[in-house]
Amino acid sequence: MCAMRKALWAVSAAAVMVVGSGASAAAGDRVIAPESDVAHHGHVSLTDGWLAVWLLSESHGPSSLTNATVRLSFSVSLAGVQDLPAGCLWAEDRVVFCATGSLPAGGVGRQLALDLRTVGTPDEVVVTVGTQWNGGATDRNPQNNEHRVLVPATGDRYVF
Repeated sequence: MCAMRKALWAVSAAAVMVVGSGASAAAGDRVIAPESDVAHHGHVSLTDGWLAVWLLSESHGPSSLTNATVRLSFSVSLAGVQDLPAGCLWAEDRVVFCATGSLPAGGVGRQLALDLRTVGTPDEVVVTVGTQWNGGATDRNPQNNEHRVLVPATGDRYVF
């Protein structure tokens, strides 16, 4: 299974490189990267070994993005093979990549909801959320798309 995840990750990375390379520009053309302030917000809760993540990505502009990829990483091991929403894939045992969908300037992408089972019942989990890929756009405010959330096993929603 690990080999399959690595293969999926390699294919995804290759696709990102081709899409973001600007290879279609004619020789001598200058390609100027768009500017888009990507932001990720949501909440996380942990109850009896169940980790619930809700996430919404948006672009504060000035440019729209056709897609971006958000990275979610977890400080604890997750139990076995688990289903992920469409547009998401396992990058590593504790890392998930999800496509945000189109991010119009001043608008939001698709909502993501993940229900994950941890190995055992940890007292807390640290969830790290960040942009993995933004289509090559310049983001002058990366503070609103990089979050590290300590989630005690209280069942409460911890907002980021």
